Amino acid sequence: MKNEKMKKLFVFVPAVVLVLFLLNSFVLKEKEAGKKTTKETKTGLLNIVFRSTDGGQTWQNISKGLPENLQREGVWSNGLFANDRGLYLRAGNGVYHSEANSTTTFWTKEIFPGKQRNLASGKNGILAYDLRGQFLKKINGTNNWSPMYTNFQEQAVRIDSTMDWMYKNYKEKEVRTVFETTEGTVLIGSSNSLFRSTNSGKTWKQLHVGDGRMKMVESNGVLLTTSKDGILRSTDDGENWDRVITEGGLGIAVERIDGGFAAIVYNPITQTNSMHVSLDSGKTWNAMGEELQPSWGSLLMKKIGLLKSSSDILSIKQMGKYLICGRSDGIFRSSDMGKTWKQLLLPAIENYGFNLSVSGNVIYAIPNKGC
Repeated sequence: MKNEKMKKLFVFVPAVVLVLFLLNSFVLKEKEAGKKTTKETKTGLLNIVFRSTDGGQTWQNISKGLPENLQREGVWSNGLFANDRGLYLRAGNGVYHSEANSTTTFWTKEIFPGKQRNLASGKNGILAYDLRGQFLKKINGTNNWSPMYTNFQEQAVRIDSTMDWMYKNYKEKEVRTVFETTEGTVLIGSSNSLFRSTNSGKTWKQLHVGDGRMKMVESNGVLLTTSKDGILRSTDDGENWDRVITEGGLGIAVERIDGGFAAIVYNPITQTNSMHVSLDSGKTWNAMGEELQPSWGSLLMKKIGLLKSSSDILSIKQMGKYLICGRSDGIFRSSDMGKTWKQLLLPAIENYGFNLSVSGNVIYAIPNKGC
């Protein structure tokens, strides 16, 4: 019996050593690829935004014309969005726009009148805002940016004077999110709560929900948002919210798909992000994308220090019949609603993952620099 155990040990230990050797070799190759990419970008080739019009099969680098410092600093996570008019990106002293159906890599730049660096798609235009709750709005078809929600800070502080770093230093509420529903209701994620207005920002009501860093989406009168408690759902235009997904961790992302929603949540037990899909307006959910979860090898590498993090799921979008997923090690595509996935080819880019945006039949991939 003892000899059999010894034989098994002799077989198992070399196998583990071999696996660790191969994994370590893989990491070294990835690092070398990253160094090569960095060297190439220093010659003037920018890798900031990529565009695909064929479901991610092929990609076009459309970075030419954007500020070169974005290569080093990355695109601010709330500094861009896509709608049916194309992709909008806030950088430097301007707002850059690339039309969805453009056959060239041409960007139009509009000089921006303020310092707000966060952008959001409004009901009938573009919203720009900053942490201190200074809002500007541009109505579609116009060139003017007008102040909006100018009484928000005054009312928000009067409603809630909770002592946090923003209130202590500026006597203001920290603004992380702004969202306009199809009914015209405005929702602002601030500090550890949500403020709601049904009269274009004239008066505000505090909702004790969320943590300020909320990402929202709406479909057929149903609202979803990420929160520190997972994924929340509202069926009354944001007045009341119920938790529909929780794995004991944060909600990472929510997105509309045909017939329902997709969501990404963080699981503190496995320390990974997982994807869930609902096809009944967010009432019930199914976990999807087992193939997208980190392999035991990458989890082992993370545990012993060969990897800083696992290959987490960061973003999910739908374009046509495909689900497109941005992960920290690449972009993946599914044609069967997340049951099976295929990794898509992109130029080697040194980054921490990809954020995705969709406009019509165009999908944009923006390397995440950690901002």
